[in-house]
Amino acid sequence: MTRSRRALALASTLALAAGGGAVFAALGLPVGWLLGSALAVSVASLLGHDTRLPNWLRDAVFIVLGTQAGAGVTPAVVGQLALWPLSFAIQMAGVVAVIAVTYTFLRKGFGWDKETALFAALPGAMSFVIAAASQTRADMTRITVVQSVRLLLLIGALTPTLAWLEGGEGIRAADRGDAGSPAEYAILVVACLAGAFLGHVSRLPGGILLGALAASAVLHVTEIAPVAMPSAISVAGLLVLGALIGSRLKGENRRALVELLPASLGAFVIGLAISAAAGLAAFWWLGIGFGKIALAYAPGALEALTVLAYQFDLDPAYVAAHHVVRFVCIALLVPILARRLPKAG
Repeated sequence: MTRSRRALALASTLALAAGGGAVFAALGLPVGWLLGSALAVSVASLLGHDTRLPNWLRDAVFIVLGTQAGAGVTPAVVGQLALWPLSFAIQMAGVVAVIAVTYTFLRKGFGWDKETALFAALPGAMSFVIAAASQTRADMTRITVVQSVRLLLLIGALTPTLAWLEGGEGIRAADRGDAGSPAEYAILVVACLAGAFLGHVSRLPGGILLGALAASAVLHVTEIAPVAMPSAISVAGLLVLGALIGSRLKGENRRALVELLPASLGAFVIGLAISAAAGLAAFWWLGIGFGKIALAYAPGALEALTVLAYQFDLDPAYVAAHHVVRFVCIALLVPILARRLPKAG
């Protein structure tokens, strides 16, 4: 594809994202800029439109969203740090159960081979899972569709559920914090860029977003630069994130999407039900708010769920930490599994 055609495809994708987000926001739906853009770009992707986004735009948006999410970290978070290890343990017990039950469901219910069923059953870490699965004899179309549908339904289901749980209060796609001086904004920008760079070189999952989040959180908790992200930049970040989510599906997945819908829906329901059960256990045992447990225990989508945590004012640091732990555990498990499976011919 020529540079001019690629630029045109990018411009049209962003226009679709903006249009979908604007419609959902006008309807007053919670986090409408994110949901609307994700839906609009998903439809365009399935219709065969080239919705790929360049890596530089993805990384820039992760810095923006991480900086924004860091503004939602408060001094009260420090008092709950001691509960996090127990919360991690409950979460991972739920993850193991999700993998086991989903694997059995796909194997016994639909007759999938063990390689395809296993990689489709792994909750989250989609890019990593697909890369590892490509080295085996697994059916890549089935894995891609099931993982993509899980992500889209997860965002679509959690957002209205949280809006109901939280009573619609505090949901915004704009700023949280105070307007600051030019010097404070300069400190915030420099610190978050440095944090994003360190996160990138650390090779942590979502490292760019997490690095910017950590730097922003320190500056807000210490009140060195407790300033708000400008509304226009925040909305643009949500639109691009929605476009990234929507671009996971491709035109060639259209027919498979219909054929694999029962398996995809079943895998989604299993993951959501078991994660909810683990969340209820953590809520009862640890007394942590159910809203942020729901986001932290949800099976996948580190960046999107961290952003939702900020939108609902539900401790983005707690949510992000749990998704990193889940990702790292899956990342350690996948190479071991891949070595034991037959290689692609």
